[in-house]
Amino acid sequence: MPQLVNGKWVSDAVAASEMKGGAFHREPTKFRNWLTADGSDGPEGQPGIKAEPGRFQLFVAYLCPWASRTLMMRSLKGLTEAIRVSIAEPVIGENGWEFSVAQDAGDKIGPIRFQHELYTASEPTYTGKVSVPVLWDRQQGRIVNNESADIIRMLNTAFDGITGNRLDFYPEPLRPVIDEWNALIYDTLNNGVYRAGFAGTQRSYEAAVKDVFATLDKLEAHLATNRYIAGDYLTEADIRAFVTLIRFDAAYHGAFKCNIRRLADYPHLSGYTREIFQWPGIRDTVRIDHIKKGYYGIRHINPTGIVPLGPEQNFDAPHGRDGLVGKGVWARD
Repeated sequence: MPQLVNGKWVSDAVAASEMKGGAFHREPTKFRNWLTADGSDGPEGQPGIKAEPGRFQLFVAYLCPWASRTLMMRSLKGLTEAIRVSIAEPVIGENGWEFSVAQDAGDKIGPIRFQHELYTASEPTYTGKVSVPVLWDRQQGRIVNNESADIIRMLNTAFDGITGNRLDFYPEPLRPVIDEWNALIYDTLNNGVYRAGFAGTQRSYEAAVKDVFATLDKLEAHLATNRYIAGDYLTEADIRAFVTLIRFDAAYHGAFKCNIRRLADYPHLSGYTREIFQWPGIRDTVRIDHIKKGYYGIRHINPTGIVPLGPEQNFDAPHGRDGLVGKGVWARD
C-alpha cells in the first residue's frame, strides 16, 4: 500500500502497522486540531481555530464511508456554501488519492493533484498513510484535522453562530446512548467490514464477518421499534451507521465477502437506510458508481478489476418508517 515515508511518496511501501497476525487494524489519524466558534481550545484541549466561512475545505472521496460522514454533516448543517469540497477519484492508484483536475487549496500551496501534497505541506517529514477526509485550512495552508469523528463533531457546532443552523446531532441528553451505539457500530460494522475484506487469514476473516452480522441483527431488532438509533431523533449514530449500510449490498457483500445476508434481507434496516437517503441533501453525498468502482478496483482483493453490474437498488422506494414515532432532529435553544 503506497504511503509517505519521511515526506517522500513511496508507491510500493507497506503499511505494516495496519496488518497484525493476519488481521486488519486501522492506523490512528494524526492531525487533531479543532474548529470552534471563537477559536478557543477543543473539548479535550486540542488547539483551537476559529470557524470562518470560506476559510476551510474538505478533501474527500465518494468511495470512502469516513469521508461521507463529513459530507452528510456538511449538508445537514447547511454548510455547503461555507465549506468548499474537493472530490477525489474513486480508485486509489500508485499516487494514492488523486484528483482528476488540479484543486485550488489556497495561496499557501497553490493547486494540488494528489492528497499526499496536503500532508507534506502540513508536516514535511510525515510518515504514514494518506487518508480522506481532510479538513484543510486554506488560509494557513495546513491540515486542521483528518479524523472524521472529530470533523463531524466540529461541523455540528462550530458554525452555528454564522449559519443560524442550530440542529444538534450530538445532543447532550442523548450522548450516553449515542456513545454506546457509536462504539459498537465503529468496531463491528464500520471497521468490521474492512476487517473482513482485508483479513489475511481465514480465522480473522470469519471473526470479523460474525461481528458484522451480529451487529446487523442487533440493529434490525432495535429499528423494528425505534425510528432512529438513539430513539426519536436522527443523530450522529445514524450518520455513522448509514455510510456503511448504503454501501453494503453494492460493495461489502461482494468485494469484502460479507455475504451471509444482504442488507435487502433486513426489512427494517433496509427501510431505515432508504429513509435517511431520502432526507434533504443526503442523496447528493452518495455515488454508488464511485463506491462500486473504488472497492472493486482494489486489486489485491479483485485482481481483474471487473466491476459488477448489479445489484439493482432503488433507494427512492417507500421506506415504510412513518408508522414509527419520531421527532426528526434535536434543535438547541
